Amino acid sequence: MATSAGLLLHRRVDGRVEVLLGHMGGPFWARKDARAWTIPKGEHAPSEAPLDAAVREFTEEVGQPPPPGPDVPLGEVRQRGGKVVAVWAREGDLDPDAGTPGTFTMEWPPRSGRQATFPELDVVRWWPLDEARPRVVAAHEEFLDRLVAHLGD
Repeated sequence: MATSAGLLLHRRVDGRVEVLLGHMGGPFWARKDARAWTIPKGEHAPSEAPLDAAVREFTEEVGQPPPPGPDVPLGEVRQRGGKVVAVWAREGDLDPDAGTPGTFTMEWPPRSGRQATFPELDVVRWWPLDEARPRVVAAHEEFLDRLVAHLGD
C-alpha cells in the first residue's frame, strides 16, 4: 500500500486562516480547478520517518523549504485510490512564487513514445479556508477540518 506524507502550511491574514496549496501539474490537471489542488505531499519508503518525508516533499514540490515552526499531527486519511496520506500542520509564511517547484517526466502525448517534463505543482498559492475547500482533493477536506478544530475556530 502506498503511503504519502504532507505538510499543511497555514497563516492568519486579517483574522482569517489561509492554507498553502498547490495545483497539480501535468496535462491531466491543466484545465481543472475543482478538486485539482493538493497539500504538498509525496510518497515515502517505510524506512523514512513520515514527518521527515513531509518536510522533504514540501521542499521538493514547493521549491523551497517550509519556514521553521512546531508541527501538529493532523492524522491520516485514505484517498479514493487507496493511498494513505499523513499530514502535519505548521504555522508560517512564505512567498509561494519564490521557489522553483520540482518536476516529473511522463510519456506525452500518450503512446507517442515521447517523454515530457511537467512541474509537480504548476501553481502554489494561499487560499482562505472557505475557498480552499471546493478546490482541494476531496479526501484532504478532512485535514482542513482537523486544522480548524486544532485552531479552535
